[in-house]
Amino acid sequence: MDGSGAGLGTDPHLDDRRWRVAERVAEAARRRFPADILVVAVHGPLAHGDDDGGGNAEVGLLLATYRAGAGPEPSTRRVDGVLVDLTVAGAQEYLRQARTLTPLWPLTADRYVTTTALYDPTGWLRTLRDEHLGRLARARPAEFTAAARQAWYRGWAAHARAARLAEWYETDQALLMLGEARLAAATVTGLLTRTYFRDPGDAVRRTGLAGADMTEVGTVLGRQADELAARGRPVDGTVDDLLTP
Repeated sequence: MDGSGAGLGTDPHLDDRRWRVAERVAEAARRRFPADILVVAVHGPLAHGDDDGGGNAEVGLLLATYRAGAGPEPSTRRVDGVLVDLTVAGAQEYLRQARTLTPLWPLTADRYVTTTALYDPTGWLRTLRDEHLGRLARARPAEFTAAARQAWYRGWAAHARAARLAEWYETDQALLMLGEARLAAATVTGLLTRTYFRDPGDAVRRTGLAGADMTEVGTVLGRQADELAARGRPVDGTVDDLLTP
Protein backbone atom coordinates (compact mmCIF):
# COMPACT_ATOMS: atom_id res chain seq x y z
CA MET A 1 0.00 0.00 0.00
CA ASP A 2 1.23 3.50 -0.70
CA GLY A 3 -0.47 5.04 2.34
CA SER A 4 -2.13 7.75 0.27
CA GLY A 5 -5.62 6.34 0.54
CA ALA A 6 -5.69 5.07 -3.04
CA GLY A 7 -7.64 1.91 -3.79
CA LEU A 8 -6.31 -1.58 -4.27
CA GLY A 9 -6.77 -1.67 -8.01
CA THR A 10 -3.12 -2.40 -8.78
CA ASP A 11 -2.28 -4.25 -5.59
CA PRO A 12 -1.25 -7.90 -5.91
CA HIS A 13 -3.55 -8.73 -3.01
CA LEU A 14 -6.61 -7.68 -4.98
CA ASP A 15 -7.83 -11.28 -5.29
CA ASP A 16 -7.57 -11.88 -1.56
CA ARG A 17 -10.99 -11.22 -0.05
CA ARG A 18 -9.39 -10.26 3.28
CA TRP A 19 -7.70 -7.30 1.61
CA ARG A 20 -10.94 -6.41 -0.17
CA VAL A 21 -12.81 -6.41 3.14
CA ALA A 22 -10.06 -4.35 4.78
CA GLU A 23 -10.25 -1.78 1.99
CA ARG A 24 -14.04 -1.60 2.27
CA VAL A 25 -13.80 -0.94 5.99
CA ALA A 26 -11.16 1.75 5.42
CA GLU A 27 -13.27 3.51 2.80
CA ALA A 28 -16.44 3.29 4.90
CA ALA A 29 -14.70 4.63 8.01
CA ARG A 30 -13.26 7.59 6.12
CA ARG A 31 -16.62 8.31 4.55
CA ARG A 32 -18.56 8.16 7.84
CA PHE A 33 -15.96 9.89 10.01
CA PRO A 34 -14.10 12.21 7.63
CA ALA A 35 -13.03 14.66 10.33
CA ASP A 36 -11.86 12.00 12.76
CA ILE A 37 -9.77 9.42 10.90
CA LEU A 38 -6.02 10.06 10.80
CA VAL A 39 -4.84 6.55 9.84
CA VAL A 40 -6.27 3.23 8.73
CA ALA A 41 -3.78 0.36 8.85
CA VAL A 42 -3.59 -3.43 8.78
CA HIS A 43 -1.59 -5.29 11.40
CA GLY A 44 -1.07 -8.97 12.11
CA PRO A 45 -0.57 -11.72 9.50
CA LEU A 46 -1.65 -9.64 6.49
CA ALA A 47 0.76 -6.84 7.35
CA HIS A 48 3.67 -9.28 7.18
CA GLY A 49 2.76 -10.12 3.59
CA ASP A 50 3.47 -13.82 3.95
CA ASP A 51 0.23 -15.08 5.46
CA ASP A 52 -1.29 -18.09 3.72
CA GLY A 53 -4.51 -18.27 5.67
CA GLY A 54 -6.45 -19.15 2.56
CA GLY A 55 -8.85 -16.28 3.08
CA ASN A 56 -9.84 -17.41 6.58
CA ALA A 57 -7.31 -15.55 8.73
CA GLU A 58 -8.43 -12.70 10.94
CA VAL A 59 -8.01 -9.16 9.65
CA GLY A 60 -6.59 -6.81 12.27
CA LEU A 61 -7.38 -3.18 11.54
CA LEU A 62 -6.26 -0.04 13.35
CA LEU A 63 -8.15 3.23 13.10
CA ALA A 64 -6.12 6.02 14.64
CA THR A 65 -8.18 9.14 15.27
CA TYR A 66 -7.18 12.74 15.79
CA ARG A 67 -8.94 12.84 19.16
CA ALA A 68 -9.49 10.17 21.80
CA GLY A 69 -13.05 8.87 21.77
CA ALA A 70 -13.69 9.93 18.17
CA GLY A 71 -14.64 7.65 15.31
CA PRO A 72 -16.46 4.32 15.62
CA GLU A 73 -16.39 2.05 18.64
CA PRO A 74 -13.83 -0.78 18.67
CA SER A 75 -15.56 -3.96 17.59
CA THR A 76 -15.20 -7.41 16.10
CA ARG A 77 -17.48 -8.75 13.37
CA ARG A 78 -17.43 -11.33 10.64
CA VAL A 79 -17.83 -9.53 7.32
CA ASP A 80 -18.41 -11.64 4.20
CA GLY A 81 -16.93 -14.63 6.01
CA VAL A 82 -13.84 -12.69 7.15
CA LEU A 83 -13.32 -11.99 10.86
CA VAL A 84 -12.43 -8.32 11.32
CA ASP A 85 -10.99 -7.10 14.61
CA LEU A 86 -11.23 -3.30 14.68
CA THR A 87 -9.01 -1.35 17.06
CA VAL A 88 -9.90 2.33 17.42
CA ALA A 89 -7.62 4.62 19.41
CA GLY A 90 -6.69 8.24 19.66
CA ALA A 91 -3.37 8.83 17.94
CA GLN A 92 -1.68 10.34 20.99
CA GLU A 93 -2.92 7.58 23.28
CA TYR A 94 -1.68 4.92 20.88
CA LEU A 95 1.73 6.59 20.74
CA ARG A 96 1.76 6.60 24.54
CA GLN A 97 1.06 2.86 24.54
CA ALA A 98 3.90 2.35 22.06
CA ARG A 99 6.24 4.08 24.51
CA THR A 100 5.16 1.88 27.44
CA LEU A 101 6.96 -1.34 28.32
CA THR A 102 4.58 -3.86 29.93
CA PRO A 103 4.68 -7.62 30.69
CA LEU A 104 2.70 -8.12 27.47
CA TRP A 105 5.29 -6.36 25.32
CA PRO A 106 6.27 -9.53 23.38
CA LEU A 107 2.65 -9.83 22.23
CA THR A 108 1.97 -6.16 21.47
CA ALA A 109 5.18 -4.84 19.90
CA ASP A 110 4.42 -6.25 16.47
CA ARG A 111 1.44 -3.90 16.16
CA TYR A 112 3.73 -0.91 16.50
CA VAL A 113 6.53 -2.16 14.29
CA THR A 114 4.79 -4.03 11.45
CA THR A 115 1.80 -2.32 9.83
CA THR A 116 0.55 -1.79 6.31
CA ALA A 117 -1.14 1.51 5.59
CA LEU A 118 -4.49 1.69 3.87
CA TYR A 119 -4.65 5.40 4.60
CA ASP A 120 -1.79 7.39 6.12
CA PRO A 121 -1.37 10.74 4.35
CA THR A 122 0.84 12.25 7.07
CA GLY A 123 3.21 9.31 7.58
CA TRP A 124 2.00 8.78 11.16
CA LEU A 125 2.79 5.05 11.06
CA ARG A 126 6.48 5.84 10.66
CA THR A 127 6.24 7.97 13.79
CA LEU A 128 4.55 5.10 15.62
CA ARG A 129 7.33 2.70 14.66
CA ASP A 130 10.09 5.18 15.49
CA GLU A 131 8.56 6.03 18.87
CA HIS A 132 8.41 2.36 19.83
CA LEU A 133 11.89 1.50 18.61
CA GLY A 134 13.25 4.59 20.33
CA ARG A 135 11.66 3.51 23.60
CA LEU A 136 13.27 0.09 23.27
CA ALA A 137 16.65 1.66 22.60
CA ARG A 138 16.34 3.70 25.81
CA ALA A 139 15.03 0.83 27.95
CA ARG A 140 17.32 -0.36 30.71
CA PRO A 141 17.82 -4.11 31.23
CA ALA A 142 16.14 -3.80 34.63
CA GLU A 143 12.90 -2.69 32.96
CA PHE A 144 12.70 -5.83 30.87
CA THR A 145 13.59 -7.94 33.91
CA ALA A 146 10.85 -6.32 36.01
CA ALA A 147 8.28 -6.92 33.27
CA ALA A 148 9.48 -10.52 32.89
CA ARG A 149 9.07 -11.08 36.62
CA GLN A 150 5.44 -9.98 36.49
CA ALA A 151 4.80 -12.26 33.53
CA TRP A 152 6.48 -15.11 35.42
CA TYR A 153 4.13 -14.73 38.38
CA ARG A 154 1.15 -15.10 36.05
CA GLY A 155 2.71 -18.17 34.49
CA TRP A 156 3.48 -19.75 37.84
CA ALA A 157 -0.06 -19.13 39.13
CA ALA A 158 -1.59 -20.59 35.95
CA HIS A 159 0.68 -23.63 36.13
CA ALA A 160 -0.14 -24.24 39.80
CA ARG A 161 -3.84 -23.94 39.05
CA ALA A 162 -3.52 -26.33 36.12
CA ALA A 163 -1.78 -28.89 38.32
CA ARG A 164 -4.52 -28.73 40.96
CA LEU A 165 -7.26 -29.06 38.37
CA ALA A 166 -5.51 -32.08 36.88
CA GLU A 167 -5.41 -33.69 40.33
CA TRP A 168 -9.16 -33.13 40.59
CA TYR A 169 -9.65 -34.67 37.12
CA GLU A 170 -10.96 -31.37 35.76
CA THR A 171 -9.14 -32.10 32.53
CA ASP A 172 -10.66 -29.44 30.27
CA GLN A 173 -10.06 -26.62 32.73
CA ALA A 174 -6.58 -27.92 33.46
CA LEU A 175 -5.71 -27.77 29.77
CA LEU A 176 -6.97 -24.20 29.53
CA MET A 177 -4.84 -23.12 32.47
CA LEU A 178 -1.86 -25.00 31.08
CA GLY A 179 -2.28 -23.02 27.86
CA GLU A 180 -2.17 -19.79 29.87
CA ALA A 181 0.97 -20.99 31.64
CA ARG A 182 2.65 -21.80 28.32
CA LEU A 183 1.87 -18.36 26.93
CA ALA A 184 3.05 -16.57 30.07
CA ALA A 185 6.30 -18.55 30.06
CA ALA A 186 6.74 -17.64 26.39
CA THR A 187 6.34 -13.94 27.18
CA VAL A 188 8.93 -14.25 29.95
CA THR A 189 11.37 -15.65 27.41
CA GLY A 190 10.49 -12.84 25.03
CA LEU A 191 11.15 -10.20 27.67
CA LEU A 192 14.41 -11.73 28.84
CA THR A 193 15.69 -11.91 25.27
CA ARG A 194 13.98 -8.73 23.95
CA THR A 195 12.10 -10.82 21.39
CA TYR A 196 8.56 -10.01 20.28
CA PHE A 197 6.12 -12.31 18.51
CA ARG A 198 3.42 -11.96 15.90
CA ASP A 199 0.72 -13.50 18.07
CA PRO A 200 0.25 -15.98 20.96
CA GLY A 201 0.58 -18.97 18.64
CA ASP A 202 3.86 -17.66 17.29
CA ALA A 203 5.06 -17.06 20.86
CA VAL A 204 4.59 -20.63 22.08
CA ARG A 205 5.89 -22.11 18.82
CA ARG A 206 9.09 -20.09 18.72
CA THR A 207 9.86 -20.73 22.38
CA GLY A 208 9.28 -24.48 22.07
CA LEU A 209 6.30 -24.45 24.42
CA ALA A 210 3.53 -25.29 21.97
CA GLY A 211 3.40 -28.95 22.92
CA ALA A 212 4.91 -28.73 26.41
CA ASP A 213 3.19 -30.82 29.07
CA MET A 214 2.70 -29.94 32.73
CA THR A 215 6.14 -31.13 33.80
CA GLU A 216 7.94 -29.43 30.91
CA VAL A 217 6.24 -26.09 31.54
CA GLY A 218 7.14 -26.37 35.21
CA THR A 219 10.76 -27.01 34.29
CA VAL A 220 10.82 -23.94 32.04
CA LEU A 221 9.31 -21.78 34.78
CA GLY A 222 11.93 -23.11 37.20
CA ARG A 223 14.77 -22.15 34.85
CA GLN A 224 13.22 -18.73 34.38
CA ALA A 225 13.01 -18.23 38.14
CA ASP A 226 16.74 -18.98 38.37
CA GLU A 227 17.45 -16.49 35.57
CA LEU A 228 15.41 -13.78 37.26
CA ALA A 229 17.26 -14.37 40.52
CA ALA A 230 20.58 -14.16 38.68
CA ARG A 231 19.49 -10.79 37.31
CA GLY A 232 19.26 -9.36 40.78
CA ARG A 233 15.91 -10.16 42.38
CA PRO A 234 14.48 -13.62 43.13
CA VAL A 235 10.81 -14.37 42.58
CA ASP A 236 10.45 -15.44 46.23
CA GLY A 237 10.70 -12.98 49.09
CA THR A 238 9.61 -11.91 52.54
CA VAL A 239 6.66 -9.78 53.63
CA ASP A 240 9.02 -6.80 53.76
CA ASP A 241 10.10 -7.55 50.17
CA LEU A 242 6.46 -7.54 49.10
CA LEU A 243 5.91 -4.11 50.64
CA THR A 244 9.11 -2.64 49.22
CA PRO A 245 8.96 -1.51 45.56
